[in-house]
Amino acid sequence: MKSFGLLFRILLAIILGIAIGSFVNNWFIRFFATFNDIFGSFLGFIIPLIIIGFIVPGIGSLGKGAGKLLGLTAIIAYTSTIIAGIIAFISAKLLYPSLLTQQSLQSFSDPSKALRSGFIEIEMPPPMEVMTALLLSFVIGLGIAAIKGDVLYKLSLDFRDIIHLVIEKVIIPLLPFHIFGIFANMTAAGQVSTILSVFAKVFVMIIVLHLLYLFLQYSFAGMISKQNPVKMIQTMAPAYFTALGTQSSAATIPVTLKHAKKLKVRNSIADFTIPLLANIHLSGSTITIVSCALAVIFLQGGAVSFSTILPFIIILGFTMVAAPGVPGGAVMAAVGLLESMLGFDATMVSLMIALYLAQDSLGTACNVTGDGAITSITDTLRKRTAKEEVSIL
Repeated sequence: MKSFGLLFRILLAIILGIAIGSFVNNWFIRFFATFNDIFGSFLGFIIPLIIIGFIVPGIGSLGKGAGKLLGLTAIIAYTSTIIAGIIAFISAKLLYPSLLTQQSLQSFSDPSKALRSGFIEIEMPPPMEVMTALLLSFVIGLGIAAIKGDVLYKLSLDFRDIIHLVIEKVIIPLLPFHIFGIFANMTAAGQVSTILSVFAKVFVMIIVLHLLYLFLQYSFAGMISKQNPVKMIQTMAPAYFTALGTQSSAATIPVTLKHAKKLKVRNSIADFTIPLLANIHLSGSTITIVSCALAVIFLQGGAVSFSTILPFIIILGFTMVAAPGVPGGAVMAAVGLLESMLGFDATMVSLMIALYLAQDSLGTACNVTGDGAITSITDTLRKRTAKEEVSIL
């Protein structure tokens, strides 16, 4: 019932945000924009602490196998990201000639510039960057596992309990209000709806690809873990809809972690993989970026071969790491690659950013929901490896 309640509140926040944002006055939007700025700043502050709070004790509890788990999780996540990009390329090649025959490029501005600002700004600088938190977590966690440091490990457990308390008592209860404010602001801005009206067919294709890819991920995860993939997806639904509002994989970690633990995975594995995957598993964002980039190129009369797009996808998977901490961060990280590898000029880059930001939340939702499947796959493979090692001994 609790998970249903959270999902219901998130869906209600999205619906009310879209409905109310279409007619309320500027003062109302700015009031919630102020709340979003403050809450968003707090999320930015707490995200590095969440990463440290869960990854350090997660690695420390795994002992000597921590390094292997890190490598296994990274390989599975990166492979998933690359496959997603290839699927997006094949789909665009097959469908764009019929989908975009009557479309033409228009001049779009960055939709984020039309959003209302809050009345005040309260800066809450994070104690460190997301990548710094990841690296620090690996060093401390692997160090605890190597030296078997009981004092430092117990300290990390206490710190994890504090972060758990912040998540349960502060972040999750306030998330629906944050999501409501974001959707109300986006609706009032209007620029997003303009972009959607022109590129609706592309966005429909992207959404379908996201859902199909999630089903593919969970079908494989369900097959090897002997679970029903549909029920697994239903379990992760609150994470999907939370990400629609936060537009940040890192900010959705609390909800993703809570529901990933319901997929019959060990808590220690989920505590380690979910914060990690929030920063390295970007299948949804890759589908979106590749699809949007190919749409822009197609509408310019150009074409891209598989030999050109594959290196772009491979490097993109590395470039976007740690970008999920910031809404829209993935496309900003990809700008350099779009220019250098796909020949984008300033106008094409501007359009690409507008296209991506118009539905950034959909790619993020696909990312975090897929994290549950990767966690289940990793946990199952680790169990099998452990059994094989025991049988050999």
